[in-house]
Amino acid sequence: MLSRRHSTTVRVGNIFVGSKHPVVVQSMTNTDTTDMEATVAQIVELAEAGSELVRITVNTDAAAEAVPEIVSRLQEKGCYVPIVGDFHYNGHTLLTHYPECAKNLAKYRINPGNVGIGKGGRRDNNFRQMIDVALKNDKPVRIGVNWGSLDQGLLDQMMEANAGLENPAEANDVLMATIVESGLRSAELAEEYGLAHDKIIISAKVSKVPDLVRVYRDLAVRCDYPLHLGLTEAGMGNRGIVASAAGISILLAEGIGDTVRVSLTPSPGGDRREEVRVAQQILQSTAVRSFVPQVSACPGCGRTTSSFFQELGQEIESYLDTRIGEWKKIYPEVEELRVAVMGCIVNGPGESKHADIGISLPGTGESPKAPVYADGRYFKTLKGPNIAEEFMQILEDYVHQRYGAGNP
Repeated sequence: MLSRRHSTTVRVGNIFVGSKHPVVVQSMTNTDTTDMEATVAQIVELAEAGSELVRITVNTDAAAEAVPEIVSRLQEKGCYVPIVGDFHYNGHTLLTHYPECAKNLAKYRINPGNVGIGKGGRRDNNFRQMIDVALKNDKPVRIGVNWGSLDQGLLDQMMEANAGLENPAEANDVLMATIVESGLRSAELAEEYGLAHDKIIISAKVSKVPDLVRVYRDLAVRCDYPLHLGLTEAGMGNRGIVASAAGISILLAEGIGDTVRVSLTPSPGGDRREEVRVAQQILQSTAVRSFVPQVSACPGCGRTTSSFFQELGQEIESYLDTRIGEWKKIYPEVEELRVAVMGCIVNGPGESKHADIGISLPGTGESPKAPVYADGRYFKTLKGPNIAEEFMQILEDYVHQRYGAGNP
């Protein structure tokens, strides 16, 4: 487990963010919040996929009015995931005019560029109103700076100050510094208005990986607020996945980050849960946190012209997906399980021995047998047409024996 940067702990509903608590996975709905049936259904899907916080858009009177009913319907379904309200230009009005909305949300997201401290550093009453509502309802806030909606007054100030220097910095350098400054100044102002230090989370969203790393490294040394990681406008498909993984993984490896959201653009009708799965896989791949047993599978080469090992790898992945829910209810530690499915004699036995349990399948022209290894030792050899079924039964028995202390 990687060592984490020290931060304060912020409670969001029944979830703790920061300090030594596990890095939290969160997501956001893309439904019209006023469509309560669709919104509730998507929140339940996201929560069941593993999202520990779910953010919804609260941008109109109708959306604010819908929040209490959405939370009520979720609880009727047994879903108690904390709901975060995403506010921008009119958040102060909505939170003030709809007190039940403010009460039912677990956290408020405030963008200081849209509601913040105002042009030229002027203290904006709208920001104070939102903080006052948070105080009244004992709610935390996320100061969510976004480079696409940065406080223009603060940016102008810092650009002007930079222009007066003997060796002025590049414009992008000033932009990144302004993003950090906006988040820290807004958090400081929230505390001046009475919000407790342990009620604040900060995020600073940009769309380029090098900028993301730079901004969060700066924040990490300048404050101890919990930090929410993620690229904004990460993109669709592989581009969004790779960019998010590249930036977030660097920061996690340095112990930076207390909660993560992967902002993927779904294809029309696409599965919103994909951003949850990707976030979990980033955390699992960086050894920050485990969610499901990890399957290491051979990529294939000229030695593995048969697709049998690929098919077996898919079968095992599907089997684990099917069984993990039941296993975790009985054996929570099973999420740490490592399984190897290898395709030939070159790396197969060694990789299988390094996993908790693994199988080394025959490559092209090799003897048609598949040795199985458990806990680094040879267990048995499988042959014949039922290798997949036999290995999955061995896997099932292994889980019960290892995590169930020998209980059947």
